Amino acid sequence: MSDSESVKTAPAGWVIGVLLAADGLPMQRHYFAVGHADRAKAEWTAVDRALARGEVAASPMNGAEPVQALKALTRARMSTLGLAPGEVRELGWRSPRRWLT
Repeated sequence: MSDSESVKTAPAGWVIGVLLAADGLPMQRHYFAVGHADRAKAEWTAVDRALARGEVAASPMNGAEPVQALKALTRARMSTLGLAPGEVRELGWRSPRRWLT
């Protein structure tokens, strides 16, 4: 794989799932698109955004991790979906199929 090919397929952002209790609802997974290439930074950024909405799970619940990186996004995919580098977009609690394909 050449350097230009690896740049095209390298993660530039992530879709992150966070277990969150918000708006008086029970704990459920909420999804965030985060425009950071570093997975850990993307996860913490999603958690910070989730904390502003409600309570984030501190430990696994029913076998689900509190924070989970679900899909890496390439720069091209981010461009297609309209996610800028450094941007955080809340995708809601329904599975974001368009972002995960």
